[in-house]
Amino acid sequence: MKFKFLTLDDVSLANKRVLVRVDINSPIANNSTILETTRIKSILPTLEALKNSKTVLLAHQSRPGKKDFTSLEVHASVLKNLVDRPVKFIDDIFGTAARNAIKELKNGEILVLENVRFYSEEVAEDIPPENQAQTIMVKKLTPLFDLFVNDAFAAAHRAQPSLIGFTYTLPTVAGKVMEKELTVLNKIFDPERPAVFIIGGAKVDTKLEIVKNILKNGKADKILLGGLLVNVFLEAKGYKIGEINKGCIKKFDSYISEAKNILKEDGDKIELPDDVAIEKDGKRYEVSCNELQGENRILDIGLDTIVKYSNIIVNSKTVVANGPLGLFEREDFALGTREILDAMTKCRHFTVVGGGELGGYAEILGVSGKIKHLSTGGGATLALLSGEKLPVIKALEESAKKFKGRIVN
Repeated sequence: MKFKFLTLDDVSLANKRVLVRVDINSPIANNSTILETTRIKSILPTLEALKNSKTVLLAHQSRPGKKDFTSLEVHASVLKNLVDRPVKFIDDIFGTAARNAIKELKNGEILVLENVRFYSEEVAEDIPPENQAQTIMVKKLTPLFDLFVNDAFAAAHRAQPSLIGFTYTLPTVAGKVMEKELTVLNKIFDPERPAVFIIGGAKVDTKLEIVKNILKNGKADKILLGGLLVNVFLEAKGYKIGEINKGCIKKFDSYISEAKNILKEDGDKIELPDDVAIEKDGKRYEVSCNELQGENRILDIGLDTIVKYSNIIVNSKTVVANGPLGLFEREDFALGTREILDAMTKCRHFTVVGGGELGGYAEILGVSGKIKHLSTGGGATLALLSGEKLPVIKALEESAKKFKGRIVN
């Protein structure tokens, strides 16, 4: 066994009732059209391994309060066009309708349950990991299955009932996505040097913690910053970013002291933009960080910074990127993200794009095939590489111990 947990290759699957937690969270337009299907396609090897099983998929889409928090019916429709097997959908998770549909499944059939985050206990933040198995969903669904397969690598940094609850009640193995991701990403726990991490996106709290972990564990020679983290670090360094750029970040002031400490302790490893692109009269304008007046929104890294970052990337031996560098949804502010991805395709060594928005954009640009590994995980990928012990991985290992000798044969 390559890992401390079991995989699909360790168990007999024919004629078994199998619950599979997948991550098919996808970008969705206002008309409920899925814009990019990478994560849905990624689970096909796992489904192929379960072709002689009764397969039930448990998954989420977005989270409460978001515009794309919607039903998984559209995901099931996409899946129908990707597999040569019956795919059913039911707008229920563990109620009578769902349980009856599960009982009626035949070998080879796939049933997609409703968005698991429609269920309140799934999004509760105060349930200890050891109590996840006591949630209603886990109790209701457990008796219907022989095996639990966790293939939701992109959510492996979460501790929620659908992700770890079943590992206490059912024999559990990792799916093909989980196995592939961990096999590839384990290669850079001791990365070839120089190692560069590119951290962008809008989740300042999460990304700031990841930056600290990467530095603490000595993973990076350089961290190139983009996205909203730029606002925090520029302010921490004394640049005039203005209230317009502070206001777009909740609890902005609380991050400044953390950024100052990082710059004090590891400033030589942090690369900040020399210039940025601001929005003025609805258009893109390049401005040196020294000339910032804080009157306009910062929406991308600037041209000089693109050149600086690209040179660092091309001359590195390990490059890991997560999150867009700017507001890439707008063409005039997508330049930084696009050029950094292009630089990664020119790097001859090991390159990883950590899923989410950046992975989807790489697919749209047609450059994903030139990246050594396009991870399905965003936060999970960076959390893993920064040295964190992911809750799902820990749960898989604990389940392997718990059910040793009782695994499905």
